[in-house]
Parts: sequence; structure tokens; C-alpha cells
Amino acid sequence: MLKSLSIRLVAPSGYCQHQDAATRAIMRLSQQHRLENTEIIRRREQRFAGSDTERLNDINQLVELVSLPDIILAVRGGYGVSRLLDQINYAGLQSTFNGQPTIFCGHSDFTALQLALLSQSELITFSGPMLAGNFGAETLSSFTENHFWQLLKQQHYTINWQDTQVMNGCWQGQLWGGNLAMICSLIGTPWLPKVTDGILVIEDINESAFRVERMLLQLYHAGILGQQKAVITGSFSHSSPNAYDQGYQLATVWEYMQHKTGVPFINHLDYGHEPDTVTLPIGAQATLIAQEKQRQLQLSGYPSLCNN
Repeated sequence: MLKSLSIRLVAPSGYCQHQDAATRAIMRLSQQHRLENTEIIRRREQRFAGSDTERLNDINQLVELVSLPDIILAVRGGYGVSRLLDQINYAGLQSTFNGQPTIFCGHSDFTALQLALLSQSELITFSGPMLAGNFGAETLSSFTENHFWQLLKQQHYTINWQDTQVMNGCWQGQLWGGNLAMICSLIGTPWLPKVTDGILVIEDINESAFRVERMLLQLYHAGILGQQKAVITGSFSHSSPNAYDQGYQLATVWEYMQHKTGVPFINHLDYGHEPDTVTLPIGAQATLIAQEKQRQLQLSGYPSLCNN
């Protein structure tokens, strides 16, 4: 059982339109843990959670904290991190947090910050639940909650799930990725880590199958996708085919891209924008095993709270 932890909120992206969900999350988490910086959930400027300066300060002021929090948790995603990437104090963050067990956690738009921190500061962060959408859900997913806390209090963690296609193999490499649209937005910038022989994990929301394929082709033509050992696909919420697709769907995309690139696509991991999502350490070491329809992901080399 984890002791009481300090959880500091950051809001570098969109404003929190579901204040009731954020309030519910704070009430839940406050039953055992200490929350800091909660006033930011009410910030708003246009579609953003405050001005660029305010949102940037959420990140850069972490360097100046007298006492480091155990967890730094994003309020929500949306859009906004991309505006900040060229002004973040990467050297200061690396000096402050490298080797420390602090957990940076979020997903969706937060992916851009996570990949930039991996590229520029060599920091491993966590793609997982956020304050409003996950911890503030009307019914908190026990699946999501259990995977989050179990991963954070162990130095090694294993995730098992079932796929639909028969495949056998074992691949080892650095785990990286997150939201597919945000990954592609960083191509050609200093903020995308140069990962070779890695295991790329992807998820997204509100993207039709053809748009997913187009983004994967962009990664392929940029010379990135073909350098990976395997791709793990999570949830792609609200991507159902329509009448025009004539049977073309995400399964078609995975099969096509696997054939084109020679990179195995391992599918159906509960990860992304759905209520049930695992938490993944971005930048950690991973071993991916496929045996018939069974899948296993072994994770190590990430910050943990095992001493709390």
C-alpha cells in the first residue's frame, strides 16, 4: 500500500471544461494523497488552460520547487503543449528530475511534452490517466486505477492481453510513442526522440482509419517506422468505418502497414482514450512477447515509488 503522496497538477493544454469531473477527482485523490496547484483547473484563456506564460510556468517552475512532488499529473489534454516546446527549460528539468522517482503522467496532447522531455532531457514519463477524464470519471475504472498504482509501486511490471491474430515472436527495445497525431506533429523537429530498434506504441481519438494510415505512412516515409522492432496499437476511439469505406477499417490498416514495412503490429492493448487504459512508461525498456494469440509486455528501467 502506497503511503500518502504529493500530487502536483499541471495544465499545459486545453482548459478544463468539466469542472465537476475535476472536483470529483480531487475529492477522490485527496482521501489519501496531498494535491498541489489545484487552482489551475479553473484557468482559461480562449481554448487554453491559461495564457502561454501561465501554462509554461506550470512546467518550468518545477525546477524551482524546494520539495519535489511524487507525481506530476496533467489535468487534461486538448491542444496547447506544442506552443510551449521551444521555451521549456529542458536542462533544468533534466538536472532536477534525472534519477529522481518523480512520476510525470498524462496522455493525448501531453504526448508532445513527454517525447520532448525524452529527446531533450532523457526523462522517462508515463502515458496514463489524467485528472479530469480518468480520476474524475463518474465511475472510476478499477482497471485503469489498478494498472496505474501497481505499475508505479513496482520496478518491473508485466501486462498481459489477448490479440485476434496468431503470431509468435519476441522483441526487445525502448518503449516510446503515445498519441499518434502528436507523434507525427513532431516529425522534423528536435522534440521527436531518435529511437531505433524500439517498440512504438500508438493510440488516438476521432481519427478515421484512412487518417491513421496516412499518419503511419508519414512515419514510414520519414524513415522512422521501418526502424522499429514492433508497433503496439491501443484504442482508436470513434474511428468506426462508414458506408464509403466498404470494409476498409483499422484492421485493414494494421495488415497493410505490417506487410509494407515488415514491422509486426501487435494489436488490441487497452491503452488510450477509453475508460480502461494501462499506464506505460515512455522511454523505459520493454520486452514484447507474442505466443499464438496471447501477448505480454514486460517493462523495466523506469522511475517507481516502490519505497513509498
